[in-house]
Amino acid sequence: MSHPEEPVGRQVLAGAQMLFVAFGALVLMPLITGMDPNVALFTAGLGTLLFQLITKRQVPVFLASSFAFIAPIIAAKGEFGLPAVMGGVVAAGLVYMVLGFAVRLKGPGFIDRLLPPVVIAPVIISIGLALSPVAVNMAMGKAGDGSAQLIPYHTAMFISMPALITTLLVAVLGKGLFRLVPILAGVAVGYGLSFAFGVVDTSGIAAAPWLAMPNFITPEFNIGAILFMVPVALAPAIEHIGGVVAIGSVTGNNYVKKPGLHRTLLGDGVATSAAGLFGGPPNTTYAEVTGAVMLTKNYNPKIMTWAAIFAIALAFIGKFGAGLLSIPVPVMGGILCLLFGSIAVVGLSTLIRHQVDLSEARNLIIVSVTLVFGIGGMAIGYGEFTLSGISLCAIIALLLNLVLPGGEGWRNKQLNEEA
Repeated sequence: MSHPEEPVGRQVLAGAQMLFVAFGALVLMPLITGMDPNVALFTAGLGTLLFQLITKRQVPVFLASSFAFIAPIIAAKGEFGLPAVMGGVVAAGLVYMVLGFAVRLKGPGFIDRLLPPVVIAPVIISIGLALSPVAVNMAMGKAGDGSAQLIPYHTAMFISMPALITTLLVAVLGKGLFRLVPILAGVAVGYGLSFAFGVVDTSGIAAAPWLAMPNFITPEFNIGAILFMVPVALAPAIEHIGGVVAIGSVTGNNYVKKPGLHRTLLGDGVATSAAGLFGGPPNTTYAEVTGAVMLTKNYNPKIMTWAAIFAIALAFIGKFGAGLLSIPVPVMGGILCLLFGSIAVVGLSTLIRHQVDLSEARNLIIVSVTLVFGIGGMAIGYGEFTLSGISLCAIIALLLNLVLPGGEGWRNKQLNEEA
């Protein structure tokens, strides 16, 4: 589908608008995991440009920080350090590339067979619920792991709950583009309250230069950290396919056929590996931006080029990054109470939408074991070869699906119904 050429000025404005919509979630993820938000902006812009290059600039999507990786990044960072985590992110990008190659060889149905809803849904639920203590601790003014009280409890609750309520109200009652920026609205209210309570430390903003190189990190390759990160890539890979189908239904194009799912998976994989090489979070397609495309009916992929350019430009403004780093913990905690819960709900809706029969012993076993291993933080292995939490539950779900008999049941039922 060709796009009528609009004036460049309008493309630039539309691009700035798309970045504005993506911005809240884009910077929230690095702030939770202790990464540099300026690096995240840079790698989101770079990743989007690489994706456009690989997909021949046919798909109007924006790539930025993936929430699915928060739990393994926090866990692996504590154990192996941030450079090793970045090595794991590079490896996670390779998983997308391998999946893209497999789709090219065997067709898109291959993903359905390897990763049916009964495998992916409990992993996504685990990703959301395993993170719930982090959100609650931060909302109450503690560090994410609960190890220290950073802001007095009552003050924290007077900041986090209004931030959460604002996010909810904007998401439900907001009109037009305003409805697509609930995170930004929540951060704005929370930050304002934090100022009123005197808990914002502005010394970092004053000390930061206007122009500065983002704090890029060189990755280290550690087998333990790679084992933490790679299995988690399975869930966002499915999320990616959903994102490509969603933007296709909005624009009226079949992107699974052209440029092809193998190309979009490769683009996402290259973007994620590139992010890891610079010290940024893994990338994924942003549903908020798809919503903005639907609302504005602006289907021209060139606007995402401008959004990417703006993201890269912002990455070099030192004071901007310092301002983001000054956002107090309860502001993020309040918003995360909704975000992490909504990740779990995506998993639940996957089970419901595909009518996975949980009275069937096979399905019940896969979902039950996956949830307990993922949410409980089960660890199996020795030393560097230890798998735990989300990484372990992703592999267990995959293995149980391959080993337990009757794996074709849900798909045959679907095919029979369609026939």
